[in-house]
Amino acid sequence: MAFDFDLFVIGGGSGGVRAARTAAATGAKVALAEESRMGGTCVIRGCVPKKLMVFASKYAHACDDAGAYGWSHKPGSFDWPTFRRKLHKELDRLESVYREMLGKSGVKIYDSRAVLDDPHTVKFANGRTVSARYILVATGGHPVRPDIPCAELGLVSNDIFLLEKLPKSILIIGGGYIACEFACILHGMGVEVTQYYRGAQILRGFDDEARGLIAEMMRDRGIDLHVGSSIVEMAPEDKRPRPHGTASDAAGAPDTNPKSDTDEDVGKPMWVKASNGTERVFDHVFFATGRRPNTSGLGLEEIGVKLGRDRQVIVDAYSQSSVPSVYAIGDVTRRVELTPVAIREAMAFTETVFKDNPTKPDHDLVPSAIFTQPELGTIGMTEEAARDDREIETYSTSFRPMQHAFAGRSERVLMKLVVCKETRRILGAHIVADDAGELIQMVGIAVKMGATKEDFDRTCAVHPTISEEIVTMASPARSG
Repeated sequence: MAFDFDLFVIGGGSGGVRAARTAAATGAKVALAEESRMGGTCVIRGCVPKKLMVFASKYAHACDDAGAYGWSHKPGSFDWPTFRRKLHKELDRLESVYREMLGKSGVKIYDSRAVLDDPHTVKFANGRTVSARYILVATGGHPVRPDIPCAELGLVSNDIFLLEKLPKSILIIGGGYIACEFACILHGMGVEVTQYYRGAQILRGFDDEARGLIAEMMRDRGIDLHVGSSIVEMAPEDKRPRPHGTASDAAGAPDTNPKSDTDEDVGKPMWVKASNGTERVFDHVFFATGRRPNTSGLGLEEIGVKLGRDRQVIVDAYSQSSVPSVYAIGDVTRRVELTPVAIREAMAFTETVFKDNPTKPDHDLVPSAIFTQPELGTIGMTEEAARDDREIETYSTSFRPMQHAFAGRSERVLMKLVVCKETRRILGAHIVADDAGELIQMVGIAVKMGATKEDFDRTCAVHPTISEEIVTMASPARSG
């Protein structure tokens, strides 16, 4: 059977674009459809704009430190409109770069929603269809709101970059990395930030000692962080439920289920009731309560593609779905939801399908960073997970860096290695510090290579740096 294309990619994010370009480089005829903006979540509404906001948010503290170091300065207020204009100009530039790269690679671009009509056919929004020998689903994910009345009036991560002006106050719901990153960002930009998380500690799944220190530092900076708290009700402030018999309750009955006219109520201050009974009003409520794969309405189940409990595409070790001609990579598969992982999955896909070199993407020992302030860089096992698995030694030190101590800041850093007692191999490394993301990239190379604690010990320290502590910890803090 003759096909219109050898490969059709649905999704123009980092993974989809890399797969399209590398497949086209083998001589394959490739097309790609994107219904929104080229670049996907990472470039347009995720990693890139978020990191630029991280940079912007740090200057207030830098100005404070400058005074402690002898500089005369008069810090002003943060100008969100100026930053926002430049931010979107940069995102426009990056999107054009992605389009240019695809064009130079010979990839046909369709600016349209595309769904699967059968295992080899893709249908566009206008009803037109094309055929392909292989179809790659790289549609990523999207943020979700909780199922409570008026939740549609709350912001999600996609909305933050589009705000016309910064709020004076905001409530962030959630304790994952997105919630904590934006709590630090917005606080640094001058917003009064309150954060509710229903769990016992933020950043569930990360090393306990590291996430405990980050929570402490966030509070020290002025973020009003509450764990063991969640939202039970919300409504526009002028439509909040009133107790029976109040003057504003003309009918004499309380409104126990507030409803909103979304268009009318967008942008209004929001009344919120917490699980502990506290009632407060915020300019905005921001939900960072999880993400879900973009699989709805794609026609996947209709053609036999199996989806998981979270609606993710179930794939094998080579990213192939239950339908042989359909593959999937990136966040839509919920394996490791990181941009560099999606890119590696894309390259493994091309090796497997178009170079006759079956290649499994490597999901083991992936370094990552959380861009809180201070940052968390991490690779490998947490101390808790490692202890449940084998005998370990934990090397850990926490201290005030020279730069912060001189400036009179209380902020501390953490350097931590989790070591297998039998093999001496480093099972996990966790760093809480400014620029920990940069540090963990370098440490990650050694850990990935199988370095032992003695390999770290043999490496001479660079003095005076905070990172020298990673190679000078002589005695374990704990064993077990």
